[in-house]
Amino acid sequence: MFQINKLWVKLFCKKVGVDQFGNFYYVGKSKNYLNIHKRYIVYNGIDDGSKVPPMWHSWLHYLSDAIPDKTQTTEYNWQKEHLPNVTGTKYAYDPAKSKYKKVKTYSSWKPE
Repeated sequence: MFQINKLWVKLFCKKVGVDQFGNFYYVGKSKNYLNIHKRYIVYNGIDDGSKVPPMWHSWLHYLSDAIPDKTQTTEYNWQKEHLPNVTGTKYAYDPAKSKYKKVKTYSSWKPE
């Protein structure tokens, strides 16, 4: 996000929350075409949509009107912690370095 936009959001919008990645969420005074107040995010660091946790994503896209809070969210033992996209980093999946080798379980057809 451009610095001018960040400054405008910080000056003219109301801060409503912060997520675990340090992203800030705001509600604007102006309304969108649905006659609902616009919602904004100011990313901490690089602007990357995969750094938005699921509960905040639903709030940003008007799927939920409840502002996410750590006390409200139900966490289950089978849930993993949200991670941003790791493509292009050393943590990205590389099939060649995988400890699981794919076994060929069929024979390819060869035309004569």
